[in-house]
Amino acid sequence: MTAALGRHLIYRWIVGCAFMVAAVLFALTMSGSSATAATKPPKLDAKAWAMIDARTGEILAEHDSDRHLPMASTTKMMTAYLAMKNLNLARKYPAADYQAEPAESLMGLEPGQMITGKDLLYGLILLSGNDAAVTLAEAVSGSEKKFVGLMNRTAVRLGLEDTNYENAVGLDGKQHYTSARDLAVLGQDLMELPRFRPIAASRAATLQSYDPPIEIETLNDFVLNNSWARGIKTGHTTAAGYVLASDGRRRATELIGAVIGTPTELARDAESVKLFDYGFSLYRKQVPIRPSQPVIELPVKFQDEDLALVSPRAVRIGVRKGEDLVVTPEVPDEIEGPIKKGELIGSATVTVNGDTISTVKLKAARSVEEASLIDKAKGRVIFLVVALLILLSAIIGLVALVKHRREARMRSRLRRVTRRKR
Repeated sequence: MTAALGRHLIYRWIVGCAFMVAAVLFALTMSGSSATAATKPPKLDAKAWAMIDARTGEILAEHDSDRHLPMASTTKMMTAYLAMKNLNLARKYPAADYQAEPAESLMGLEPGQMITGKDLLYGLILLSGNDAAVTLAEAVSGSEKKFVGLMNRTAVRLGLEDTNYENAVGLDGKQHYTSARDLAVLGQDLMELPRFRPIAASRAATLQSYDPPIEIETLNDFVLNNSWARGIKTGHTTAAGYVLASDGRRRATELIGAVIGTPTELARDAESVKLFDYGFSLYRKQVPIRPSQPVIELPVKFQDEDLALVSPRAVRIGVRKGEDLVVTPEVPDEIEGPIKKGELIGSATVTVNGDTISTVKLKAARSVEEASLIDKAKGRVIFLVVALLILLSAIIGLVALVKHRREARMRSRLRRVTRRKR
């Protein structure tokens, strides 16, 4: 190999290494900037928005969230809330004689038609039926006017400071408004009602009040197009634009969002997905209790082997950075046989930042036989031996202490006598 060729190869090697280092630095820079961007709330194509943790109500992202804006058919969330609170959903109610304007969303009820409260709620949420809303209002309060008064009193009670209603369906009005924050908070209150959750999350439903029963499908594309979506309600008028109150669950985390005033239906759903992507990125799924893993092991009296306690079900929870997740077992200090496998022995509570997430029963992972007389005798002998050793140690220590003090006094006396002789 000539010297020139050697220098050429070395040059190529140096250039190659430089390119590799530059590529690595560029990748690290890009990944760092992406990680930073992921921590920032997104900017949405909407007039206002808010996102809250469904468990705590903490606001995770917001923009103009207290601004008073038309709410369109998300009005029906309060209508649903009051119907759930005041009606027997299995009972049938007469459909209202509702005179709809052109292009209004309707369930298609005939005046006087008898229909259950449950079917009315499905028609209200899945089809956004204005006729269903007025029927529910009359069933609760006797008239829509009285029902609107109840809506506003309930808004005050729920702490919705930026909300006021003029009707039960969502038609625009000068004093008919809400805010993104209030819409999210009302969504949280609604989703805490166990009977409402399956209605909000339904892609389709069968209305049993009809003869024969009829099938309906939700008009909420956000729910249809996102497997993790759990509701809640769409809305649209010319003044409001496109509105969506939404609920989603991923990574063992449930979040509630609200966007108001998007320009199109597609934008409404896409911007909501952006909001959820950001919110879910803040959480990490934790499984502090698993059925296959002992929650705690208890000492068994008269036996050397501890008894593992397990939970019949897992506990999963989304936890944000800095949150304190704690599992606290409530069990006896010691147990004694006989114990059957699967026998309930105490419980365990999972908390995040002091808030209780779940409490599970704990069961024995194996059977424990009753200790034999020999085992009990051994246990008593061992106890006596340990007690005697402790007593003996105490006596020895006491004797040593007395001896030490006596010697100290003798040395003190000797020093005094020595000083006198001098």
